[in-house]
Amino acid sequence: MSKLWGGRFTKETNKLVEEFTASIPFDQKLALEDIAGSMAHVQMLGECGIIPAEDADTIKQGLLSIKQMVENGEVQFLVEDEDIHMNIEKLLIEKIGPVGGKLHTGRSRNDQVATDMHLYLRTKTTELITLVENVQQALVEQAKVHVETLIPGYTHLQRAQPVSFAHHLMAYFWMFERDKERLIDSLKRINWLPLGSGALAGTTFPINREKVADLLGFETIYPNSMDAVSDRDFILEFLSIGSIIMTHISRFSEELVIWSSQEFQFVELDDSFCTGSSIMPQKKNPDVPELLRGKTGRTYGNLIGLLTVLKGLPLAYNKDLQEDKEGMFDTVETLEGSLKLLAPMIETMTVNKDVMRKAINNDFSNATDIADYLVRKGLPFREAHEVIGKTVLYAIQQGKFLLDLTIEEYLEFSPLFEEDIYTVLAPENVVAVRNSFGGTAPEQVLGQIKLAEGKLQK
Repeated sequence: MSKLWGGRFTKETNKLVEEFTASIPFDQKLALEDIAGSMAHVQMLGECGIIPAEDADTIKQGLLSIKQMVENGEVQFLVEDEDIHMNIEKLLIEKIGPVGGKLHTGRSRNDQVATDMHLYLRTKTTELITLVENVQQALVEQAKVHVETLIPGYTHLQRAQPVSFAHHLMAYFWMFERDKERLIDSLKRINWLPLGSGALAGTTFPINREKVADLLGFETIYPNSMDAVSDRDFILEFLSIGSIIMTHISRFSEELVIWSSQEFQFVELDDSFCTGSSIMPQKKNPDVPELLRGKTGRTYGNLIGLLTVLKGLPLAYNKDLQEDKEGMFDTVETLEGSLKLLAPMIETMTVNKDVMRKAINNDFSNATDIADYLVRKGLPFREAHEVIGKTVLYAIQQGKFLLDLTIEEYLEFSPLFEEDIYTVLAPENVVAVRNSFGGTAPEQVLGQIKLAEGKLQK
């Protein structure tokens, strides 16, 4: 059978051109979306009297049959039929005869493919919102157990101040909360209907786009046909959000890699999320967080790739836009796989509280509290800062930590020191006194967890 568009041509398409321009190897992922769009379109054609009602019914039954075949894996998609739209239409004509050719009345592959991608991303975005929430739930559950567990907080990867481990975990909860909100907000722009725009200028047939929008659950209809067939902003937005999500996953993965190292030993990842070495039998490698970290680059590349494709395109449709799909599919699959792994990995990791506590005892992360102590005694902060800097230097030279110094040694640096300095320097107190909203004090962390649980219940 010749090409469905072949009437104007006098030569067969070069096989190399067929292979180079065909999108069916990847856009077959849109088969069910393509059929859903066609079902709505043909119902509208029949109800508007654009094609006979009996023809519309015949086409719908044929599409339902093809849908069943696709779901059962019984369809072999062909490169010579170029894309998912032509493959489905050819199958339809083979199944019900020439009447199947009426399906394409009043539409183009340009508005058809755009509709398919809107449908696909709407489904996937909704599913990803749930997967993000699963990660958030895992973080909350670990945080609830470790409100009183203390860990060094870092800046510049240098120990800064002790914090609740729950507080540290909840920082990632709020990152993912913003990611979830971005996904939810993006649905407003994904949920625009392009179908009915034709190739670029609309159609001469008296179609009812509102009917199609209602059947497919779209909230908005593109008011400009040229914009409708050339818009890929909704994919760019998704790829951008996906890149931000993977950035957050990568940052947390980096911490898991560090924390699970022999040097830190703050956490131990469950054996089911690690691998071994082919030559070093003692090794337990954090391959999952390493790969999560590594796969972030794929999502960045997909975003930059589509931005580059779009940057010089004149209106309206251009074949370049075929390059919009593979990156979108890849980012969806990367996010799905990453989020599905991250939640159970968080749930099953073992937290080594004693090791974390030992790390806090053997550092100077309570130094700021001495400065605050002197300020409350009336010393200007800049002077207090200098006093404590000299005190820390002295302790380092003596091979001691701040809690190891005697009161006599403290008095050498300031007469304002009293015995209560040891209470001030106790790690639990250092954490507890940071009781401002959003701080690491247990009271604030518990309030934060309660707030987070409220977000997950909405």
